[in-house]
Amino acid sequence: MKNIFLVLLVLNVFTSCKTSVYSVENKNNSEFKSVEIDTLFQDKISIRAILIDANKVWFAADKGRFGFFNLDNNQKFESKIIKDSLKLEFRSNAKTKKHIFILNVGNPALLYQISKDGKETKLVYQENHEKVFYDSMQFWNDREGIAMGDPIADCLNIIITRDGGNSWNKVSSDKLPKVMDGEAAFAASNTNIIIKGNNTWIVSGGKKSRVFYSPDKGNTWTVYDTPIVQGKSMTGIFTADFYDAQTGFVAGGDYELRNQNFSNKAITTDGGKTWKLIAENKAFGYASCMQYVPKSNGKGMVTVGFSGVYYSWDGGNSWKQLSTDSTLNTIRFIDNHTAIAAGQNKMIRISFK
Repeated sequence: MKNIFLVLLVLNVFTSCKTSVYSVENKNNSEFKSVEIDTLFQDKISIRAILIDANKVWFAADKGRFGFFNLDNNQKFESKIIKDSLKLEFRSNAKTKKHIFILNVGNPALLYQISKDGKETKLVYQENHEKVFYDSMQFWNDREGIAMGDPIADCLNIIITRDGGNSWNKVSSDKLPKVMDGEAAFAASNTNIIIKGNNTWIVSGGKKSRVFYSPDKGNTWTVYDTPIVQGKSMTGIFTADFYDAQTGFVAGGDYELRNQNFSNKAITTDGGKTWKLIAENKAFGYASCMQYVPKSNGKGMVTVGFSGVYYSWDGGNSWKQLSTDSTLNTIRFIDNHTAIAAGQNKMIRISFK
């Protein structure tokens, strides 16, 4: 049926509103001693995927919406994709030099290529299946990208582009590791896929919570176990990040017991082959997104989720709560002292002092 694209251009100038200032004790005299939070915009919206592209913060959201906030002029652009009577929810986005990409989470999977001004939108991939559920998308470079979703058969559902996102092809199941019964993933913050150079990690959750690793941009895969809580449909790894090819961190927990702060965070120093639980019975419970602080030598980390915003300055051993805001789903750093976070009904800027 005919696709209808309704583009809404919102050029309201938002005054950045300082909402909170928090003090942070720092035992090691590291960078962050306080944090300021400014609201960039508020709306009735659910955002689980953001990315930084020069002066713009792109977001992918519910009700078929996507757009960006321009940090230079404090203007918000929002667009909406309407396809038939579908209720589209975009939980993944990614970028190349020429385009932005957004991916609908459910059936049918719809992957759109968007111009950098947000005005031109093209459907480049569609997948119809009752089990389709895409969780995350990233690019290795301007030509090659990957998206992953929950299993349809006996492996993760993975598609790859090698032509800049113009076409996408499903990876054959015989080239992927088999999943365990009840193993899937969570579309919590577009952090199921992590890329460093040619290295790629995909994290899973549910009744089994593991790390899938490819050293060659998705051509071959190995899978590693983790000690993260698992065994139920809403347990496991919800988010991950790598500082470099060796140093990584996974977090998540039990979504049904969101205050539970053990077996929900782990570190690796060997590229994901082995994982060690850290900060047991300390700090946050369920976390939907974590990111390394740039230029922190792998020591600085920030998480958002049900417990609020937490910060570690020593590689995850110690944590300090920066904010009690439990409505944030995702966070990305602009530089080593500024991050953008979004979630339920808002986007904010966090300035670390």
